[in-house]
Amino acid sequence: MEILTILESLEDLIEKSSGVPFSGKCLVDREEVLEIVKEMRLKLPDDIKQAKWIKEERQKILLEAQKEANNILKDAENKIASLVDEHEITKKAYEQSNEIVSSAQKNAREIRLGAREYADSVLNKVEEILTDATDVIKTNRKELK
Repeated sequence: MEILTILESLEDLIEKSSGVPFSGKCLVDREEVLEIVKEMRLKLPDDIKQAKWIKEERQKILLEAQKEANNILKDAENKIASLVDEHEITKKAYEQSNEIVSSAQKNAREIRLGAREYADSVLNKVEEILTDATDVIKTNRKELK
């Protein structure tokens, strides 16, 4: 993500700045800091759009998984209906349909959990970046005052 690169450049600027004796403060070039903050503002919408896209993709994946599960269930029901005539075949069909349904539900659950974890991970990372950026901006504003 580009925002991480920008944050690293801000961090480098602060680390390379001259320190104020007998305090934990440093002197930074106001123009450089403001330029980095401006660049961060320009890049943040891209990261937010990416997070929104990930959320939408997660929804699509969940819907596709549900459709696939429904299709598998319908296929299983159709197969059962065609095999009802013979008892032994019917018994076997019920077993297979239960396995198919169980497998479809398991696959749908795994896909759903994976999509949620991925979306949560990305949104968490974006939240961390935004929090870090906000903290840096607040700190810089305090130092500028």
